[in-house]
Amino acid sequence: MISSVQKEKAEMFLKFHHDKEILILLNSWDPGSSKLIAACGYKAIATTSMGIAASLGHRDCEDIQLSEVLQIVTGIVNAVQTPVTVDFEAGYGQTVDEIVGSVTKLIATGIVGINIEDSIELSPALIDEVEFCERIAAIRALSNSLGFHLVINARTDSFYTSQSSPQKKLSESIRRGNKYKEAGADCIFVQPVWDIETIRTLVNEINAPINILSNPTIGTGLPPSVRELQDLGVARLSLGSSLMKATLTLIKKIADELLQRGTYTALSGTMTPPAEAALAYKMAIGLNK
Repeated sequence: MISSVQKEKAEMFLKFHHDKEILILLNSWDPGSSKLIAACGYKAIATTSMGIAASLGHRDCEDIQLSEVLQIVTGIVNAVQTPVTVDFEAGYGQTVDEIVGSVTKLIATGIVGINIEDSIELSPALIDEVEFCERIAAIRALSNSLGFHLVINARTDSFYTSQSSPQKKLSESIRRGNKYKEAGADCIFVQPVWDIETIRTLVNEINAPINILSNPTIGTGLPPSVRELQDLGVARLSLGSSLMKATLTLIKKIADELLQRGTYTALSGTMTPPAEAALAYKMAIGLNK
């Protein structure tokens, strides 16, 4: 049974993709990080599959059990009032029926959106587009049967998996993006893309809101700013795994410095001023008011 609250949050989340202001998502991995991000003023919570996996000591790419994902996601949904969308990788299933079964369990946690991708990360290789459209259509049919609009963010990994020319990767992304929209997707996620003209072409040629990944750990140079992406017409910006990677990097820097030099520079720099560190902690446990 889908509650009226879940339906309202789904409608709100869908609307965010069509507002003039770009939807910015800082991806979380547990209730504490989600509470902190929501308290900072973000309109929705999006999870990172890599972050959830790493927080449990696993690698990315569906290395953890679906039951573990559901437990984490349930905690996140219960921790925040904002809409929650989940990076569901390739759908946790080998067949359309298996994927629909997994998504059914995910919807029962109270989420309002999913990312689903058209590549098998460990290969990596693109899934046949007809098969992937069948997956999208089946998820949309499931959503309709439950009486609410699950926001489907369909990720195409042509740029990530293909060895062809940039122009061919772009053409493949556009073609797949439009097919996924026709199959029932609400937003098309293309990554990793950095070039402004490429992003402009994606926005103009794909008949759906566009999600761009802004992750400084991929590619060269800094990604386009939020203002630049909004001016280009990008509907949704997400940071993917970068926040978790930054957190893990900080832990390693602190640990290495303490063990090798016996000093606290990295730790002190992060926790200065102390009042700001204390506030961040309070926000993560819901005591920011």
